[in-house]
Amino acid sequence: MSTTPLSTEQIDTILQYDAEKRCQYLLKEVTSQGQIWILTDEHGCVMLNSEDEDCVPIWPNQEFAQAWATGDWAECKPESISINKWHSRWTPGLEDDELAIVVFPNLDQEGIILYPEELDDALRQQSKNQVNVRQDSNKPEFTIAFAYPAHDTGYAELLRGCPRFPPI
Repeated sequence: MSTTPLSTEQIDTILQYDAEKRCQYLLKEVTSQGQIWILTDEHGCVMLNSEDEDCVPIWPNQEFAQAWATGDWAECKPESISINKWHSRWTPGLEDDELAIVVFPNLDQEGIILYPEELDDALRQQSKNQVNVRQDSNKPEFTIAFAYPAHDTGYAELLRGCPRFPPI
């Protein structure tokens, strides 16, 4: 899925967010864009260690993951994972390997640590709260899209011409 690149100003502003606000930004971006970003090399994905957990760092946009590809990780490349693949393969795999997730760490390696199921729950909740309404200029009806994962497969449901929702 291609997205519009972030401007330098947007990146600078977002990097000033605290860990909680970066987490909220990630949830909104991931549910909107349908993908999570990680860093990988020939050995697999980048891992970080906290005092108690081994963690996989995730980012909401390619630009933020790429910013981490320096120093020891200069050879790493950002890789996107679809939200459906994340729910169906990554969450169970991370749980089986007893790994946690560090959500959108800043360059000082600060971020909120969540367990895989906690991230999935937060993404599902964000998806339920995110309703996109689009009016087709050629038709008087509306398309209301509800994007939310169902169990580990994920799906999007479209409702057409729902008369209960007036134009916005």
